[in-house]
Amino acid sequence: MSSSSTITDDVTAVREVPRRIVAAWAKNDAEAFAEVFTEDATMILPDDIFVSGRQGIREFMTKAYSGPYKGTRVTGDPISAKFIGKDAAVLVTRGGVLAPGDAEVAPERAVRATWVLAKQDGQWLITAYQNTLIGAA
Repeated sequence: MSSSSTITDDVTAVREVPRRIVAAWAKNDAEAFAEVFTEDATMILPDDIFVSGRQGIREFMTKAYSGPYKGTRVTGDPISAKFIGKDAAVLVTRGGVLAPGDAEVAPERAVRATWVLAKQDGQWLITAYQNTLIGAA
């Protein structure tokens, strides 16, 4: 495989990571959600939420899907992707949580997110995730 096809494949794979999160969330599947993260990942969300490790993320999302995120969906569209070496990338997305019945993200739930990705065993995984509310425009 040429280096240009490897780069193309990696760009595509990095941009697919948010789709894997969206798919897991649509099923309220905390296990599938957590599997997109590295074992030692961190997740930072608004309201001073800091979750550490794949197991912690799994536990947090299990509770969230039966509580505040019950019946919600999530969206995240890549804005930019930057590679930092061959096994690390930073992805920036815009999206947010869709309440039941919403067709688009309400301004007060819109976020811009930074995803630090690591390639492990040929698969791109999230090693650090943080989002910030954009706020009503």
